[in-house]
Amino acid sequence: MIENILKKLVNNSQSAIDNGVYEVNVNVNANKSTMDFLQMIKSNIHATLLTEIKFSSPSMGKIRTISDPVSIARQMIAGGSKALSVLTQPYLFNGSPEYFLQVRQAVDVPLLMKDVMIDKVQINTAQKIGADYILIIQSLFDQGFLKDVDEFIEYGHKKGLKILLEVHTKQEFQNALKTGADLIGINNRNLDTMEIDLKTTEIILREYKKTRPILSESGIETPEDIQYLKRCGADAFLIGSSIMRSDNIEEHVRKLVNAY
Repeated sequence: MIENILKKLVNNSQSAIDNGVYEVNVNVNANKSTMDFLQMIKSNIHATLLTEIKFSSPSMGKIRTISDPVSIARQMIAGGSKALSVLTQPYLFNGSPEYFLQVRQAVDVPLLMKDVMIDKVQINTAQKIGADYILIIQSLFDQGFLKDVDEFIEYGHKKGLKILLEVHTKQEFQNALKTGADLIGINNRNLDTMEIDLKTTEIILREYKKTRPILSESGIETPEDIQYLKRCGADAFLIGSSIMRSDNIEEHVRKLVNAY
């Protein structure tokens, strides 16, 4: 029997909340980016990358020895990344709101607070630490872990945050299109099995008449992967592990940005 990964992720987030991980002390809410990621997606002639700072993951374990997140962020931006995703979940991902805040204070590009959002406490923290986007996972609502996706999205918007709503199936995608999410992400990883299949993006986007920008996530490693996903209809690409494993982050990002 496959362990329910989603349940584990939800429990991890609840533990982080209970342990005060999101009780961040900032006197004044951190400044957000002056840049518009959605506009970048529309105007960029090259591949638009949202690159991710994460040191571990449930599927891979340790990805990179924990080191200065600001240095990593600057290397990613120098390589051409248009926005950054920073993990704030300490359990399984070795992230923290403090890492996020350090990056926020050092760079001006749009930032996604990457976490398993289950409570408005986390959304409040996202506002405090200067996030531009938060991730919400559609399957948490479709599978009954959480109740009202529209309420979550509305609350995020009221806090001045844009919403990346993540899906993995055609049905989740259809449900996501009914919401007010700003950006829809297609996760090529099945969170029930942790298996990756880039064809997930292709299957979901068949016959889709574009009404919102689409971000393809997970399993993207090469320029050829990006070219394929672009042909499938993806507008931007969230890439983490392959970059974080690289010996030369800046050059690796540059190679992916120049996929087209």
